[in-house]
Amino acid sequence: MSDIGKIDRDFFDEHIYPYLGADRDDELLGPKHGVDFGVIELDTHVVALATDPLSLLPELGFERAAWFAFHVVMSDVAVSGLRPSHLAVDFNLPPEITDEEFATVWQTFDREARKLGVSVVTGHTARYSGCQYPWVGGATTLAVGEKENLVRPDGAQSGDKVLVTKGPGVETAGFLVTLFEDQIDLPEDDIENAKDRFYDMSPVEDALVAADAGPVTAMHDATECGIHGALVEMARSAGVRFDVSHDDVPVLPGVLEACEYFDVDPWESTTEGTLVLTVASEGAETVLAALSDAGIPAAEMGTVREGEGVYVDGDRIEHPDVDPSLQVFAELSAERE
Repeated sequence: MSDIGKIDRDFFDEHIYPYLGADRDDELLGPKHGVDFGVIELDTHVVALATDPLSLLPELGFERAAWFAFHVVMSDVAVSGLRPSHLAVDFNLPPEITDEEFATVWQTFDREARKLGVSVVTGHTARYSGCQYPWVGGATTLAVGEKENLVRPDGAQSGDKVLVTKGPGVETAGFLVTLFEDQIDLPEDDIENAKDRFYDMSPVEDALVAADAGPVTAMHDATECGIHGALVEMARSAGVRFDVSHDDVPVLPGVLEACEYFDVDPWESTTEGTLVLTVASEGAETVLAALSDAGIPAAEMGTVREGEGVYVDGDRIEHPDVDPSLQVFAELSAERE
């Protein structure tokens, strides 16, 4: 297991995958390394579900922190192509959070849930000694829909086009610069551009627009290890080869400047809000047009082929394993103490 960040594939295969409880006939998709969600089959309908930790950083302000926490837990199930429908939330709160601060958090969750048509169905809320920011609990999101509308994470097929929204480094720029603005020596314009990326850090609308528009075969939000990590995980899970290029991928203002300042590779750094998807070739233009109509920048970056691995401009890349932005976060946090 790496010292920081998600477990790697070897750890998953040795310590987790062999021990998954009982086998059930209604499990359509179970745990796989790099796969965002699982699926339970209910006759003609399915339930996609995903669980994530809840993170709150008071330094962001409780409204912004709650907005980000909510959309993180929605993201993994939204890439199923089904609209998120139900939410279960566990808050294990530090003793110092006030009633007013928690009210801001919960009212933000309520506001965002209503926008998406998500109902909170169960949960747990308490203050506990020993709990501390930012890790304050966990949440499970469900999406109930017809089986024919499910987009499997391992569904990429030879001949598909590879598309990407928003581009690299969105979270690395938007999150780190917003959180540590007073510690960052960048020109004011670059700081403001990077901070403007904060509310780009949700791929939920991207995924729902794309799935509604055309023949999407697989989707993955590019979180830890960025676009390169997402590409490797998608190709590996489907047993195919991706041939891609960076050239046409959108790069939003402030991203490259922030990533250069932090000395991280934007293509391997976390970019919550960015969606990587594969689409049957005849539907790629339709999906791109729908994303454009929704105001979401997107582009075609390559093609799925028979074989294995991910090749960027002809050179094979491997999974980054550790996201470089995690070390930046740790160092800046230590400087602030």
